[in-house]
Amino acid sequence: MNAVNKKDNDPIPLSREEQAYRAKKRQRRILVNSLRVLFLVVIIGGWELGARVGVIDPFFWGQPTGVWQQLVTWVTQGTAQGPLWEQIYTTLEETVLGFIIGVVLGVFFGVVLGSNRFLADVLSPYIKAANAIPRIVLGALFVIGFGLGLQSKVALAAVLVFFIVFFNAFQGVREVDRNLLANARILGANQRQISIRIIIPSALTWIIASLHTSFSFALVGAVVGEWLGATAGVGLMIQTAMGAFNANGVFAAMVILAVMALTSEQLITTLENRLINWRPNTLNEITF
Repeated sequence: MNAVNKKDNDPIPLSREEQAYRAKKRQRRILVNSLRVLFLVVIIGGWELGARVGVIDPFFWGQPTGVWQQLVTWVTQGTAQGPLWEQIYTTLEETVLGFIIGVVLGVFFGVVLGSNRFLADVLSPYIKAANAIPRIVLGALFVIGFGLGLQSKVALAAVLVFFIVFFNAFQGVREVDRNLLANARILGANQRQISIRIIIPSALTWIIASLHTSFSFALVGAVVGEWLGATAGVGLMIQTAMGAFNANGVFAAMVILAVMALTSEQLITTLENRLINWRPNTLNEITF
């Protein structure tokens, strides 16, 4: 009996094609990561070398060792605005709140207007006009209206996210197979069932794709809002470093923002793989 159970629990051997595919995929991953590290080493090494030999002026453009030292100083001694983690938390809070609000509003209005052509035609000029307004102008307006606190940064981040998600959701709804909608109506599905069971799932690929870009824009909105006026945050750190002609401080803050953006990108990719794991493999997933 134990022999039978052991035999049943043995893993199914992989075919030669599957083994070759996995080996090729592993080799590609190693190659890509190696080239990424090499590229980073070349950029940072060239920058440091140029600063040391005088080709690059470190006063205006900084140098990697100075950026690292600035990061160490912020971590161990804090920033001019307070502990480093408080600045990161403030910016991250503004970014996440703006991202969530922008995504919810963008998906809602994108689905509604994408499903209603008449309403879309009526509101189209106003949406295009609002999208054409420079975001820095809206940021200044939000600072005047909401003050230097959390609200103005969240509002600017939400606006930046809204239009990206809205246009993707709108186009995703417009790309839904009309024959599929017609068949659902013939079978007696009402508008609510069509929206939940067909339209939103079909547009989900477009919506998820917009999240990769929109979170970075939410981060930009929060930082720009802090730049215009704030009491804490990474944007205020950049403004302070700029005022002191501290190029290393500006680059150090950029490194922090880059880490935040890359971390969020990885989380969104994980979410994408879970929500739309039914999609077929894309070209870059099946070729070397």
